[in-house]
Amino acid sequence: MVQTILIVDDDPAQRRLLESVVGAQGYNTLTASDGSEALDLMRSGKGASVDLMLLDLVMPGVNGMAVLSELRPENTGMPILVLTANGSVTTVVQAMQAGANDFIVKPVSPERLQVSIQNALKMNALAGEISRLSRKSENRLLFSDLIARSLVMRQSIKLAERAAQSNIPILIEGESGVGKEVMARAIQGASDRSGKPFIAVNCGAIPENLVESILFGHEKGSFTGATAKKIGKFQEADGGTLFLDEVGELPPQVQVKLLRAIQEGEVDPVGGTKPVKVDIRLISATNKNLQQLVSENTFREDLYYRLNVFPLGLPPLRERHEDIPELIAYFIHRFAAEEGKPVRGIEDSALEMLSGYRWPGNVRQLENVVYRAVVLSDREMLTLHDFPQIVSMSAYSDNDVMKERTIDGEGLHSHGMGGTGFSPFTQDGHLRPLADIEGDIIRLAIDKYKNHMSEIARRLGIGRSTLYRKVRELGLDVRDAG
Repeated sequence: MVQTILIVDDDPAQRRLLESVVGAQGYNTLTASDGSEALDLMRSGKGASVDLMLLDLVMPGVNGMAVLSELRPENTGMPILVLTANGSVTTVVQAMQAGANDFIVKPVSPERLQVSIQNALKMNALAGEISRLSRKSENRLLFSDLIARSLVMRQSIKLAERAAQSNIPILIEGESGVGKEVMARAIQGASDRSGKPFIAVNCGAIPENLVESILFGHEKGSFTGATAKKIGKFQEADGGTLFLDEVGELPPQVQVKLLRAIQEGEVDPVGGTKPVKVDIRLISATNKNLQQLVSENTFREDLYYRLNVFPLGLPPLRERHEDIPELIAYFIHRFAAEEGKPVRGIEDSALEMLSGYRWPGNVRQLENVVYRAVVLSDREMLTLHDFPQIVSMSAYSDNDVMKERTIDGEGLHSHGMGGTGFSPFTQDGHLRPLADIEGDIIRLAIDKYKNHMSEIARRLGIGRSTLYRKVRELGLDVRDAG
């Protein structure tokens, strides 16, 4: 997603110059001719799209200092770079004290401007992530920290906000990777238990013989290896929230003790002689159909009704396409800042492909894919080439529906592979003959590199004479463009 920069300058020539320089660097631009217009724009619907402001200090009417003093209390996060012909120490100090992130003396070179913009955007992304991680570590994550432009996700958050105001047990249902734990943390952050312990337990990752001990604790000597007393997760969460992820994986004997703990508000440590009172908010999560497990007698019906007091469903990523561009932008800015990479956005073709993919691993898969792309890229914009696995898998991302299209009169089969028009498979899913595949690659190369045979040969890793021979064998009439 391309970032937007607001240019505020009363000089039309300077404004056009900055707009040209910033636009050439790949950013979207908005302009304002004075401070009053800039404030009106920032307070309108367009203001939410602005990622950075270039602000002239000396303007008639509402000057740059006035804009800073009015805007900073309303928008503490957006980077503001001030520009002025007066580079005195006093002016610099005043601007920085008023909330400017950087100071640039006119006339500014395109290189200096580009470095300042990139540094400010990276620092802002890193500061935002640090703030979010800080809230997460303090168990104060907010619903506003969740990305939710899609209607289905906004509806889930509305339900979660209502549930957060009480102590009602919540069962979060959704596929693996949809963000069930993040939602549970946001529920705690919006409740009166905000800032209290948040203890997460993956029930499916605990060895069956240790589940009781980990959940409820044990006394010294209660079993082989119990060399000291240990409190369980219920006691660790006392006063806060206990999040039981993949609760459907709990073995039957533990389900009985879990039911008692919920009903009585107390736990029985392994080897203990008396129960221990606990005060917890219970949030459970599952990627399974617990009702079906109940019918199969692998999950207790009474426990199911205790956990499922307030069911909350989270949609898979394929049902919230509107959120994908913003999630990608968030992950790009976060990982670029963390890894010190120059990446600041993604090309439209790559964004379109990622938005159309079905994401069986949901948000977790998207996060890992973008992370890999950012780490391996040395460019400012991610392209289709940075997502080879998704390009190759996108053929099967929509129930294996195969598409067919024609390029330059040649019948080529496309499986949605990033818009290349090429597939190694036939329509019934079998591999095509090698000679046919080679011919398609040569046709695509000729089309992509506009008949520049030297470039085509270099890209295909063959000699020009070999290329000409293969072109003749394919019966192609190609005029060498260079």
